[in-house]
Amino acid sequence: MEKLHPNKEWTGLKGESSWRIFKIMSEFVDGFETMNQIGPCISIFGSARTKPDHPYYQMAVDLAKALVDEGYGVITGGGPGIMEAANKGARDAEGKSVGLNIDLPHEQSHNPFIDTDKLLNHRYFFVRKVMFVKYGQAFIFLPGGFGTLDELFECLTLIQTKKISKVPVILMGKDFWAGMIDWVKEVLRDKEQTISPHDIDLIQITDDISEVVQIISDFEGTLEPNF
Repeated sequence: MEKLHPNKEWTGLKGESSWRIFKIMSEFVDGFETMNQIGPCISIFGSARTKPDHPYYQMAVDLAKALVDEGYGVITGGGPGIMEAANKGARDAEGKSVGLNIDLPHEQSHNPFIDTDKLLNHRYFFVRKVMFVKYGQAFIFLPGGFGTLDELFECLTLIQTKKISKVPVILMGKDFWAGMIDWVKEVLRDKEQTISPHDIDLIQITDDISEVVQIISDFEGTLEPNF
């Protein structure tokens, strides 16, 4: 890779960067106008690679149905796998099924269980994350990969730093998350002390859907959009 000489003027992408601001603004405006009309929702995260015959897929279907029965809509990333399962559960229960789709070259388009008037297509990951966080009254994470982990730790960071209101953060799939939670406790909290002792309390773990519903129902927080 060629190194840029200190006296060499950087001229690339100036015009493109300016126009990109308007594309970003447009995504935010479309998202806010759509999501503001939907009402209380729960954001559900998880792998796009989970197959319909996997137990976690059925867990997501049943979870979404239970949340709809409590009066919540369901927000997912709009793709296949866990996201599809949660949208399917919401659709089967005749609830609000929201999809925040992202344009990716290696994955298929949005799943078919999203309400047609509640599908948002995103170019930018960070705009999509804002929609997840701003309009979720709780964040539920099923097993996933780098993207799911990224979203989990971003949500935790925003709550930890009080950039958004505190809301329930619930992990489902206890066996999947056990090693990570042990590492957070043993290394981050106890050994290196890079988090405060009470930060781990931001996370709750259960495979019991009725307990998830109870955690959300008992939470004494706001139903207003975050930040």
